[in-house]
Amino acid sequence: MGRKAGITIQDIVDTAAAIADRDGLAAATLSAVSVELGIKTPSLYNHVAGLAGLRRHLALYAAGKLTEAFAAATNGLEPGEAIRSAAFAYRSFAAEHPGLYAALLPAPTQDEDPELYRAMGSPVEVVAAKLAVLGMGEDQAIHLIRALRALLHGFADLEAKRGFGMPIDLETSFRRAVDLMIDSLATSST
Repeated sequence: MGRKAGITIQDIVDTAAAIADRDGLAAATLSAVSVELGIKTPSLYNHVAGLAGLRRHLALYAAGKLTEAFAAATNGLEPGEAIRSAAFAYRSFAAEHPGLYAALLPAPTQDEDPELYRAMGSPVEVVAAKLAVLGMGEDQAIHLIRALRALLHGFADLEAKRGFGMPIDLETSFRRAVDLMIDSLATSST
């Protein structure tokens, strides 16, 4: 059986993303994608370099989607509010797209995959641009972004795995954690 007419790399990535978000990243296999697309698995090799290639495409797609979410969340906002809004966008992205979120790890080095490295740096650039408005240098901004990401990833991961068992409002906890980070901007930018 030859290529099914009309199947594109975007069709493959969209299908894999839907499977990953629905069933987990590990479920987004070449076999699962081919079944959903109604094609034979070997046909996917016309578009992707095996499972590793599919995962790379998912990571590129996820980085683009997260960048779009950050850009939409921060557009027109002052730095502090932009960082707060990006934090909420991050949490929403992780909850709404758990498979794509998982595809963002591990992050490659520039030597391993320059294109993916740049794509994964795009969401960081959105936040770094807001921090630059505060006069923060690149190194200082990266340290702060790493701290913020660690906080957000930890919270999102615990929330997804139902790690918060106490009957205390999670929204309040999240807001307070983000507020602590935003408050640190005042001291970090001086």
